[in-house]
Order: sequence, then structure tokens, then C-alpha cells
Amino acid sequence: ANRLAHHLIDQGVTRGTTCAVQLDRNLHLATTTLAILKTGAAYTLLDPDFPHTRLRTITEQAHATHLITTTDQDTTWLHAGIHTVPLDHDHHTLTTRPTSAPTTTVHPLDTACLMFTSGSTGTPKGVLTPHQALTTTLTHQHFTPTHTHHTWLQCSPIPWDAYALELFAPLLNNGTCILQPGTRPDPDTITHLIHQHRPTHLHLSASLFNHLLDTHPHLFTHTHHLLTGGEPLSVPHITKALHHHPHLTITNGYSPVESTIFTTTHTITPQDTQHPTIPIGTPLPTKNTLLLDPHLNPVPPGTTGEIYMTGTGLAHGYTHQPTLTAQRFTATPYGPPGTRMYRTGDLARHRPDGTLEYQGRTDHQIKIRGFRIEPTEIQTALT
Repeated sequence: ANRLAHHLIDQGVTRGTTCAVQLDRNLHLATTTLAILKTGAAYTLLDPDFPHTRLRTITEQAHATHLITTTDQDTTWLHAGIHTVPLDHDHHTLTTRPTSAPTTTVHPLDTACLMFTSGSTGTPKGVLTPHQALTTTLTHQHFTPTHTHHTWLQCSPIPWDAYALELFAPLLNNGTCILQPGTRPDPDTITHLIHQHRPTHLHLSASLFNHLLDTHPHLFTHTHHLLTGGEPLSVPHITKALHHHPHLTITNGYSPVESTIFTTTHTITPQDTQHPTIPIGTPLPTKNTLLLDPHLNPVPPGTTGEIYMTGTGLAHGYTHQPTLTAQRFTATPYGPPGTRMYRTGDLARHRPDGTLEYQGRTDHQIKIRGFRIEPTEIQTALT
């Protein structure tokens, strides 16, 4: 990673720029992610299977200066103005670079990654996530302890913020990361890797968890911690998992990408399965949630309100979309001057024990296998 960071700096990558990455999930991808951060630049990860028009749109919106890839990748979609860094072609040069870390100064508020989600305006929107949003979410956290002897399976879709969870959570805590080949989860490959490596930690979308539990009910025998979310959990599946795997700690995590990875978490108990829904939990130590009415007043306990998020996990906003940023990221009247809150569009209420219970959306946004989909974007494409 240090050698590649020096190589990228020599190629013109500087603090504050953005590098696009088009690679399969392998050692190159992990090394490149780390190397970009060492240069002070931000990364945006591309799914090679995305349509060419979307890849072009994402890199244009990101103002990416470099594309890091390999010569076997299809880059015919590439627009002019981006410098290509082919890792396999530059292999010999990379071996001559220094192994010491670059001396670049990186501030906690510098952008670490640019993640694109479906856009309500009809086009994808890029979320600018700073370093501190990642580090404060993944270090000194209590939702899933990670130590040297723990292993994580890295299998979430590459452009998703869960990629950062599954890569950095083990690396920041001296754990081991197992990379699933391919850019998106493959149930058969995941099953094989779990049997082969017996990871202690898994992160699976609710839909993928349900599928694996139905098809391979004994798959989680050696797993200690399961993180899930992305969409409402199935109470029957959670009940089945807790019954067959009483050793398994299952945590329901919730957050839009604008408040990095998780803002609230809930460790599920057998008592939770006696209710129609599984709660989405309580905020992490450096984050907070507010349930507000349309006039930004706090709602009484047990009353449905819109979720607003505050704390260190917030993104800077949307790249080159100041109007949309101003609409969703606003000053909070419930914190020190200068602090912001993010309007999620999600509805929830507080249970008597203080945990949040998800109640739906204020708009037409939907979730499919954990992915956020804005129908307006589909409508725009069709028309």
C-alpha cells in the first residue's frame, strides 16, 4: 500500500483529489483502497458490471482525476481527462517504490471516500464521507468486538458503504479480512468460504441472511457475531437463527450512507421476537438521533417522528449538489452552534425501553436487497 501510494503521488494524485477504482475484489482492491487514503485523496469504487453510462456519470460527478484498474478490465466507457493507472502494467515500477508511508498530512475532516446512491433528482448522488466518519464508527465501538483472532468475511457490494465496514473493521483492530471474489455477494461462494475459513464475523443484508438461513441452516455454526440490516428484518428468520444458534450474537444495524455505516444498533434478544418488528436500536457513542415532527419539534415517546441524525458520522454532503445538500443537511437547533443534522426521510418511534422502532418512509424511496432505490431515477431513465 505504501509503494502504491508513492506511485500514485508520482502520477499526480494529491490530497483533496478523487481516484476512481475499477477492480475485482482481490488483494489489489484492498491495497489500492489503503494506498489512496495514504495519499490524502478520496476513493470512489466502481462495479465493473455497471452499465457504461452509469460508470461515466459517476466518474464525471466525482471529478475523478485518476482511474486505478488492471489491463483486463473494460474501460472503453472512460471519458477524456482521466489518467489511467494499470496496476499489472506498472508492477515492475511499483516494486521500486519506497516501502515507507508517505509524509502526506491527512485531516480527520478530509474526504476519505465518495459513495454513490440512487438520486431523488433522477441522477445518482455522491456522498462525501470524511475520515472521522469511518474511524469514529469503527474504533472503540461496542456493537461487535473485534480482536486479533477474529476474522471477517468481506462480501458486500463494492460500491456500498458496508465494504468499508467489512474491510476496515478487522484491519483497524488487528483482525483478518477474507475477500470474496466478485464485486457483489454470491451465496454459493459465501457458503464455500464460510465452510473453509469459519469467519467469526459476518455482515449480511437481511435478504441474503434469510436466503442463507433457509438454504444452509447450519452455516452459522462457527460464527460468533452476525451484523445485518439494510431493510426490515424477518422475525421468523431471526427466531429460527436464535433457536438453532444460541451462541450467535445478532446485531441489527441501521443508517443511511449519509451517516456512515451504522448510526444505531441493537443486539437482538429472544424477547425481541415476541414483537411484530425488530427494533433498530440506540445510537453509537459519538452519534445521536432525533425524532422530530414537520416543525422540527421533538415528538413525545411512542409517537412517530422523522429520524434526524447528528454526530461524527455525518457526511459533508453531496458532491457538487449544494442545493440538495442544504435540503438534507441542516443546522440543528438541539446542539452546539455550527453542528448539523441529516434529515433521513425515515420514520420511527421510541419504544418504552428507549430503542427505536422503524415505521416506514416519508417519501417513495424503497429498498431492494439493502440497496436504496429512488423511483424518480427509474422514471428519468424510462422517459
